[in-house]
Amino acid sequence: MKSPLYIRPLTDEERTQLEAERRGADAFRVRRAQIILASGRSLSPKPIAQLVGCAVQTVRNVIHAFNTTGLGCVPKQSTRPKSVAPILDAASCERLQHILHQAPRTYGKPTGVWTLALAAQVCSEQGVTERCLSEETIRRALQRLRPNWKRAKHWITSPDPH
Repeated sequence: MKSPLYIRPLTDEERTQLEAERRGADAFRVRRAQIILASGRSLSPKPIAQLVGCAVQTVRNVIHAFNTTGLGCVPKQSTRPKSVAPILDAASCERLQHILHQAPRTYGKPTGVWTLALAAQVCSEQGVTERCLSEETIRRALQRLRPNWKRAKHWITSPDPH
């Protein structure tokens, strides 16, 4: 059986700051401060979860966060990804544009009109991307290229030369 998880010993400054947070208006910060102070009193995660009214895993997450970052874990952090890079970079977008300037039949497709799903499928088949991307990813890549696309026109041509 694993030994119970506790926080590291609190300094006097940290304890006074946590006591102040416990009396604050933000419920997220109040709960975090309560969890840290209860763990400082040598309570294990399960009784703390019952005391505070949250999941045991939440208590464990708060204790781990406090042990690694200190009081920086008390305020709510951003949920945004830390680094975002587009899946289709400039070179891949140029290859996509080159593909879309040709007919889908060139790539063995039974239609003459491009759709976002078809473009994603052909990009994956031609090695532009590692996997088949979503339609939204292809749409955003096309927005970055700023093409002047128009709806395909269906023309009926007559075999009569006159």
